[in-house]
Amino acid sequence: MRSGNPVLSDNTFLDLGSGTVVQRADSAMTLNGTVNKTAMLLVLALAGALFSWSRFDAAMTTGTPGAIMPLVWIGVLGGFVVALVTIFKKEWSPFTAPAYAVLEGLFLGAVSAMFELRFPGIVMQAVGLTFATLAALLLAYRSGLVKATENFKLGVVAATGGIALLYLVNMGMRLLGFEGMGFIHESSTIGILFSVGVVIVAALNLVLDFDFIEQGVDQGAPKYMEWYAAFGLLVTLVWLYLEILRLLSKLQSRN
Repeated sequence: MRSGNPVLSDNTFLDLGSGTVVQRADSAMTLNGTVNKTAMLLVLALAGALFSWSRFDAAMTTGTPGAIMPLVWIGVLGGFVVALVTIFKKEWSPFTAPAYAVLEGLFLGAVSAMFELRFPGIVMQAVGLTFATLAALLLAYRSGLVKATENFKLGVVAATGGIALLYLVNMGMRLLGFEGMGFIHESSTIGILFSVGVVIVAALNLVLDFDFIEQGVDQGAPKYMEWYAAFGLLVTLVWLYLEILRLLSKLQSRN
């Protein structure tokens, strides 16, 4: 099993001691359970986002926009730490996955409010496109229209790794005082085409995640893996949403 999502790596559903899938006949992972856990995490992320959005509005009203930054950093750093804990301690995911959802929501709410301030209406467009993409790809996957073949998986994993490497190099260049790769952030034709490509790759990762979760269900992964699988899906959805938000902002800035 292979996924471009770093959370759902090759050994996600494997027992690290024996190298075989852990079987729990009496309490195994189910598809419905994973769907329910994903819905719960999305609700928690929404709650966190609404809270930080309201704090952003209050900060703008009082003329203290810097007051929102602690929430942003709590969301970014806290979410990163909790995500690492979840990856290395999958059995803790029933507790860490909800915490990650709330923390990521704090970050997303503040970022979304910033984009909305500059481009009114952009957030609802991005949210709608994100869930429309999720629904369309899930339908295509369940109907067999899109299949996660080995070549398909290799292509998506390679593209995802390439994008991650490009982002890391650009970040390193900026930290060292260089200009960086302008097309990543600019609204030029090349910049827009780049964002379109990233959105496509992020969306295709959903197909790999669906396939990966289905394999875990078929092989009887333990019940707590429902939370972990939901966490993995949330990671992909957050990435997809942010990339769609970035793409829409580039398009609107050209108007």
